[in-house]
Amino acid sequence: MSRKKNEIDELDDETLALLAWCTEVETHLVAAGATEAEAQDHIEEQAEWYTDMFYDGLSPAEAAKQALA
Repeated sequence: MSRKKNEIDELDDETLALLAWCTEVETHLVAAGATEAEAQDHIEEQAEWYTDMFYDGLSPAEAAKQALA
């Protein structure tokens, strides 16, 4: 079974926007003192919660603030 060369190109615009938003949240978590790995792990473990915040219209900074509360 071969892997597709540009799998990320196959993601829809909404999914790409969510991924970009999560990357910004990660930046805020790191700025608050988390390591990059800790921030990524937290976002992965709480993916549903972050997805809900994304669709609720929270900014990445607001989401990070809630995560750190």
